[in-house]
Amino acid sequence: MHPNSPAIPRSLFLFSIFYGGMVCIAGVLGNKQVALGPLAVEAGIFAFLLLVVVSSAIAELHGATIAKHLVWFGFIPLIFSILLVLLVLQVPASASMEPERLAAFDLMMRATWRIWIAGIIAYGVSQTLNVTLFDAMRRGQGGLLWLRAATASALSQIVDTLIFISVAFYGLFPIGELLVGQLLTKVVLSIVMVPPLIYLFVGLGRRLDRTRAAATA
Repeated sequence: MHPNSPAIPRSLFLFSIFYGGMVCIAGVLGNKQVALGPLAVEAGIFAFLLLVVVSSAIAELHGATIAKHLVWFGFIPLIFSILLVLLVLQVPASASMEPERLAAFDLMMRATWRIWIAGIIAYGVSQTLNVTLFDAMRRGQGGLLWLRAATASALSQIVDTLIFISVAFYGLFPIGELLVGQLLTKVVLSIVMVPPLIYLFVGLGRRLDRTRAAATA
């Protein structure tokens, strides 16, 4: 390590890279609707729940301030990925590209300006809220990790859904049924998926940081 380089915890470095990747892929995965028994939700929720888990894990390991900075820096890959999509959509396709493949790409990647704006606003508000709630529920040495993570995730996903669907679709069609279905599914997934994942990421982060400390001792 260069003598003048900052001592960045290994968990923070690796989790930040992972977080940036999930920010970019969430919108792509959201093009598919998946059925989970009687529930239906866009597949991007899986990436968003990983964003929630990673930001909560970083808040647990390194503090809420650093976790909020991670969320805010997440706007950089999010906005640049949108700009790159818009650029690629404007560049003429190769004559050798199959029309079916081009049509499928255009159908999947094109979105209205309301959807782009809704995604950006919902991301910033819900992810910041998640870290804020997760940290606010912390007591003493930070017990009940699973409960804090699941509660913060469920509440932030409710806010995320309300913002995104309202900004993206209000006035275009009745959104009540869509809201109820999305809210129910995201709350259930937060309760089921987030508790085991938060223990996985926090445990992994502590192990990574112990390894880094041992290597530099």
